[in-house]
Amino acid sequence: MSELLNRRLHLLGEPANLSLLTQCLHGIERECLRVTADGRLAQTPHPEALGAALTHEQLTTDYSEALLEFITPALADPAATLQSLESIHRFAYSGLGSELLWSPSMPCVLPAEEDIPIAWYGTSNIGQLKHVYRKGLAVRYGKTMQCIAGIHYNFSIPDAVWPLLRDAEGGSGTDRDYQSTAYIGLVRNFRRYSWLLMYLFGASPALDAGFLRGRAHQLDTFDATTLYLPYATSLRMSDLGYQNNAQAGLTPCYNDLPSYTESLRKAVATPYPPYQEIGTHKDGEWLQLNTNILQIENEYYSNIRPKRVTYPGERPIQALNARGVQYVEVRCLDINPFLPTGVDLAEAKFLDAFLLYCALETSPLLQGSECDACTTNFLSVVKEGRRPGLQLQRDGQAISLQAWAGELLERIAPIAALLDRANGESAHAQALAAQQAKLADPTLTPSAQVLAAMQANKEGFIAFSLRQSEAHADYLRGQALSVEEQRRFDQQARESIAKQAAMEQEEVGDFDLFVAAYQASILAISH
Repeated sequence: MSELLNRRLHLLGEPANLSLLTQCLHGIERECLRVTADGRLAQTPHPEALGAALTHEQLTTDYSEALLEFITPALADPAATLQSLESIHRFAYSGLGSELLWSPSMPCVLPAEEDIPIAWYGTSNIGQLKHVYRKGLAVRYGKTMQCIAGIHYNFSIPDAVWPLLRDAEGGSGTDRDYQSTAYIGLVRNFRRYSWLLMYLFGASPALDAGFLRGRAHQLDTFDATTLYLPYATSLRMSDLGYQNNAQAGLTPCYNDLPSYTESLRKAVATPYPPYQEIGTHKDGEWLQLNTNILQIENEYYSNIRPKRVTYPGERPIQALNARGVQYVEVRCLDINPFLPTGVDLAEAKFLDAFLLYCALETSPLLQGSECDACTTNFLSVVKEGRRPGLQLQRDGQAISLQAWAGELLERIAPIAALLDRANGESAHAQALAAQQAKLADPTLTPSAQVLAAMQANKEGFIAFSLRQSEAHADYLRGQALSVEEQRRFDQQARESIAKQAAMEQEEVGDFDLFVAAYQASILAISH
């Protein structure tokens, strides 16, 4: 453990400060496809019983009309966050009829590319903006890639921690700047160590052969319908996902907040010739919001994002520039197909200790070849993380995954212990022990368990996933929400529909001008 980390843990462990660690906030977003009873992509519109995707705060759609997204509030107790997530799942099932929620990250059997329905948000300008943005994603990356689902884990450390550390260490600068710098440091360490999360929680070693649409690949054949890699942890996070040249040159290395927001601002304002060739319109219809490297900031696919809650009409990088970093969004987590909500408390408790480690440990700037090594290590682990003897790169030297992961888990142990002391429990230490067991025995990892279940049942990816989806549906439908909770969700759904209708009725100004103003707002931001 570094001297800095040691001092910081000692300071946070003092009686006057210990309770701060009970005030970290946790939010979860879970994406999942709606599928038919036989495991095909649902072609039905977003169910009215679930409310309006544009205006509902907890239940929306992501890329496709069939790709639901469940959003919990940010709560201090991760168990309460998970309870909220489960309640949203139960409510969703009350309005899904015979449809199912697809259990893994990689998609079900998909229809032809043109038959994948893009999410629709009504006729208001903001609703149309969201729809056209998704049309642009289809043009740029294809619709198939957009049907992959994941878990996003939002995590914040209480604001009061940062001035405490700064003052103890004789630091300078405003509270806001110190906090942003610390979160960017967390992000850099996350880039260094996130391969560990892929080994421990990756759960997509196989996929439906039809997903590749006949493209060349280097996967092995599991059976007539399924492709896989024997040691893969997360094909979802591999280069099978977003193969996109426009973003290839865009690798903000997170050395400070201004350079991060500036690299995104530039990407949203810089034309990209292949997209210019496509244009923004065809036969009077919008094809994409603009012809730049990114249409909007959120198009940048990264495995973690520094975030700040935005005001209505405000863009993500405007919020970051104005008020600094408030939390991080971890975006690389697969959905665990063995769990009804795709994630459990042990994973959340370990993530808290891991993210706190990334935040409190020294975090030198990513320089020279280290940035590339972070990407290479990550890709090695998603494709062959369970391969015996797998070597990663650290400080220009080869090191085995086993040795490095063992060291990291050892360094995270005092943080897990401190979190347990603050919360009066042993759940973090238990979560850490569960991860150490996976390191000692790779067959305990979710990715290995997926392949083992498919082999044991002599079933391909789709049959396995459908079986899990049906089991989760039985579990979630089997315990209805309380009358009061069901009433509250129904009320939220009705209010969201009314809110969207009001927005559409009160809309002023035409859509083309709205897009022009939205585009101008990014050009106006500069340092």
